[in-house]
Amino acid sequence: MSTRPAVPAPGTPAPGKLSLPELEGLKAAGRPIVMVTAYDYPSGRIAEAAGVDLVLVGDSAAMTVLGHASTVPATMDEMLMLTAAVTRGCRRPLVIADMPFLSYQVSDEDAMRNAGRFLKEAGADAVKLEGGGDGAIARIRALVGAGIPVMGHVGLTPQSATALGGYRAQGRTADAAVRMYDEALAVEAAGAFAIVLECVPSPVARRIAERLRIPVIGIGAGPGVDGQVLVFHDLLGLYEGGAPRFVKRYAELGELATSAVTAYAGEVRDGTFPAVVHGYAIADDQLGAFEAAVDERERARARR
Repeated sequence: MSTRPAVPAPGTPAPGKLSLPELEGLKAAGRPIVMVTAYDYPSGRIAEAAGVDLVLVGDSAAMTVLGHASTVPATMDEMLMLTAAVTRGCRRPLVIADMPFLSYQVSDEDAMRNAGRFLKEAGADAVKLEGGGDGAIARIRALVGAGIPVMGHVGLTPQSATALGGYRAQGRTADAAVRMYDEALAVEAAGAFAIVLECVPSPVARRIAERLRIPVIGIGAGPGVDGQVLVFHDLLGLYEGGAPRFVKRYAELGELATSAVTAYAGEVRDGTFPAVVHGYAIADDQLGAFEAAVDERERARARR
């Protein structure tokens, strides 16, 4: 009888990985779901150690990691590389890859090809795509039909922020709130396992969360949803510039890091680093033999 462990079937979570039924159970039990973004192995490891439930490899990496002014320039190759790094650091949290701009909007075929790459090449557990219109709903339905778990995203959708009038709260009129409510229902009906509500009035977000069976993760959507997500760099104070009003900074690591590097630069320039304790020794007899050998080589060069 073989002692080799059974190989999980395709799509089966690795041992210890949070499963989609468990995630649904958190909503049913009223236990708040914790989600954070991550963009590399170290941030994935931190999320793992902190015990978060979901890790989003957000296309916000275009801004926080790659220095762009918006999420739009993020490419598939960049997102695949970042996602693969994060998945190496996460054992229990579900890792969700953000599908970048134009990786899914054109056709169902493009969406399936690119989403499949996130699962096959980068090890993601699921993908996230923005929007609740007919096109996005068709993509969600196609991906779920192909066995790819999908998280939806409505409200402020950064990839289409220009069309929405900029980075501002959505659903602040009755008509807009009703449209968002209908979009969220459509996302659920298409088969998404969860949905992000971004920059939505708290009472509207609460009503949507009460209506949906799937978990609703808020960012700037108030406390009445099933969970919260923040950008790694925002909550740790690693991102320059002003933060949105929904961000709470739990640390100022950017200031701490700048102070540390400044101190390092100063010590290099004034000669106090490295000190003796930062170096390696060599036995006196070995040093003497080394010096003698080098001296002989220098004399030989001088005779040529």
